[in-house]
Amino acid sequence: MINLGFWGEIKKPIFCLAPMADVTDCAFRQIIAKYGKPDVFWTEFVSADGLCSAGREKLLVDFIYSENERPMVAQIFGSKPENIKKASELCRELGFDGVDINMGCPDKSIEKQCAGAAMMKNPQLAREIIRAAKEGAGDLPVSVKTRIGYNKNEIETWIRELLSEDIAALTVHLRTRKEMSNVPAHWDLMKRIVQIRNEMKKKTLILGNGDVLNLEDAKRKVEETGCDGVMLGKAIFGNPWLFAEKVPSIKEKLEVMIEHTKLFEKMLSGHKNFAIMKKHYKAYVNGFDGAKELRVKLMEAENALQVENIANDFLGKIE
Repeated sequence: MINLGFWGEIKKPIFCLAPMADVTDCAFRQIIAKYGKPDVFWTEFVSADGLCSAGREKLLVDFIYSENERPMVAQIFGSKPENIKKASELCRELGFDGVDINMGCPDKSIEKQCAGAAMMKNPQLAREIIRAAKEGAGDLPVSVKTRIGYNKNEIETWIRELLSEDIAALTVHLRTRKEMSNVPAHWDLMKRIVQIRNEMKKKTLILGNGDVLNLEDAKRKVEETGCDGVMLGKAIFGNPWLFAEKVPSIKEKLEVMIEHTKLFEKMLSGHKNFAIMKKHYKAYVNGFDGAKELRVKLMEAENALQVENIANDFLGKIE
């Protein structure tokens, strides 16, 4: 029996935000929820082994969320079924709307734990992991995020293995582990992935991911491939208005950048390094006169007050 949970109630096509480590943290998600909310939010991915260890408290920062972010899916990774089960139980206790298992991350430190993309090499273990997550998650729907294969296109085998476990949703990053992000995403394969689901008579929702520029592009990909939705990742950088399809002015961009920085400091100071914000500044401050010089100054900032002063100084000169 498939448990779709909130996935069964959500209007299609579904446009959601990709979980990105040290990017889509609770502060940035709050900004996105305010200026252009996606249909579904994910947390950053969290180690199931870590959640079952003495270092658990440190990791719970990545599970901070607010009510205005619902539906909210907790993403976990790991290769030990017993820890995946316990971590999924915790996700249920913390009030999440769903549990997602990462089976696509190419980070070597994750793969060394036989987790993330390494799961594609061991379909039997992957299926055990899904079952363990379902056991722990109780009434919460369990979904998976993966890639099209490890060294080559393996959708005919790998996708079938995952769908056999009756997961609620499957997000496929349309590249192999080997390709990383070095080649264009293979959106031409999405039709076949949807076909496989239909041939197997499964109700699992299929979402595509990779190289999606904006919502217009996402809508086009849904029309062309027949998938149920699209997950957008890199397009959110410097653009919390992405899902609202609004083009902000320079002033709005810099004001929201200041707001984002203050929120990061308030919510995550002492937990995450302020330097994490700098990748956001590169994205917020782009494509306008004086952007490069402003970026250089922001890279030297050490706190929200300095960022605010630097940005306001720039705005004072252009207004």
